[in-house]
Amino acid sequence: MDLRVIILAGGAGTRFWPVSRKIRPKQFLPIVSEKTMIEETIELLSSQVPLKNIYTIANPEKTEMIKNLLPDLPDKNLLVEPIGRNTAPSLILATARIHLQNPKAVLAALPADHLIKDSALFLRKLEAAAAAASSGDHLITFGVPPTYPATGYGYIRFSADHSVHSLDEPFHAVQEFKEKPDLEQAKAFLKKGNYFWNSGMFLWQADVFARKLERFAPEMFSYWKQIQDALEANDEARIASLFEEIPSISIDYALMEKAEGVLMARGDFGWSDVGAWSSLADIWPQDETGNALRGDNIILDSQDCLVYNPDKLTALIGVKDIIVVNTEDALLIAHRNQDQKVKDIVGELEKKKKTEYL
Repeated sequence: MDLRVIILAGGAGTRFWPVSRKIRPKQFLPIVSEKTMIEETIELLSSQVPLKNIYTIANPEKTEMIKNLLPDLPDKNLLVEPIGRNTAPSLILATARIHLQNPKAVLAALPADHLIKDSALFLRKLEAAAAAASSGDHLITFGVPPTYPATGYGYIRFSADHSVHSLDEPFHAVQEFKEKPDLEQAKAFLKKGNYFWNSGMFLWQADVFARKLERFAPEMFSYWKQIQDALEANDEARIASLFEEIPSISIDYALMEKAEGVLMARGDFGWSDVGAWSSLADIWPQDETGNALRGDNIILDSQDCLVYNPDKLTALIGVKDIIVVNTEDALLIAHRNQDQKVKDIVGELEKKKKTEYL
């Protein structure tokens, strides 16, 4: 099997402001360990997939950062999207390029900035998913068994009664992709038991992807054909022009939610999208009262707080469930259950043209 991995590295990481900025977003930060998140991702994959088969895709500025950070990746594998247009255009460009090399190649599209705790189990399941993708007219995804009624994730509804097996791993028929629910909906999803979190990880064979686009997303298939023609002609200006026109849409909306023949594997390998500051409370070491801390600190009568202040002393007195993030030019203080709104702070900064903080 010709397995290629596409690392989606173009995200802005706005929920990790003020540490994550346009010049150095989340995937280029050492958030979960001493290494950047993209380095952790490449290290995990390279134990099973040769570097010559690992690609990244990002805008020109982020691609230059990747080149400096990961010099062992072949330059030709650093795919450049002219401008960020969400995941569907990125994956159309990446899949089209690999389709020209080998239409039967299997692509695994993975985020640069997610955490996998059980790497051995993940790699076994990735192998099984790749085999499933190569064995039929399937699009493959991983669904994560939910541990609480999350409102920050999309969900996948699946049928446990309709499964196929690949390398002894069951793959369930996907019935529906659900948008991020409200709390009552999320509780109902958990109770039903056949709703898993959408991990944002997908696999497909290159020619199957093209056929699914043609049938279920004809507007995007039109761009597929034009992008492939431009790649064959090595016409970078044409690709840039197409990226100005192509709808900015996720691969979930553009294809996965519409397509038939989508299968889901159980993503029970310790996954976290590390989507907001509060997610680090389960990743960083905690003290005896549940505080997760980076930097020197004195804590009195405080619990379940998260502090990122590596260069200064932080003192907490009598507080609970707060987030404190301090950088050279900005300070964030938020309640833990409100940290999804950090992106709204970034939106306000953009509106007020306070670009020095972005």
